[in-house]
Amino acid sequence: MKVLVIDDDPNIIEMVKVNLELDGIKVISAANGKDGLEMAKTHKPDLILMDWMLPKMSGIDAVKLIRKDPSIKDIPIFMLTARSQVTDIDQAFKVGADSYITKPFNPVNLASLLQSKLSKIERD
Repeated sequence: MKVLVIDDDPNIIEMVKVNLELDGIKVISAANGKDGLEMAKTHKPDLILMDWMLPKMSGIDAVKLIRKDPSIKDIPIFMLTARSQVTDIDQAFKVGADSYITKPFNPVNLASLLQSKLSKIERD
């Protein structure tokens, strides 16, 4: 299983990576929305963990483009962001996010949530 983490904070990427790799999940990452979109197309991860506020292309814009691309449109996308307004959450779901997690977060709980989703994908 492979997870693409798209976040401009290297500490978040490392925290997620350490916790997921303990469960045997490969983690690849990008520091901006544009590179993240290209990595999604190239690597076809099993799940994408995406920040909203990213350089070069926002996470929301990246989600919109992913959902329009037939080759990657079915990849589950979990937003991981500091934006916690109800309108932000609604917007994320409207453009195609599958889940929404707000920062700060518990890395162990996040890893468990992602592992649960990945296990379901693996069974299907």
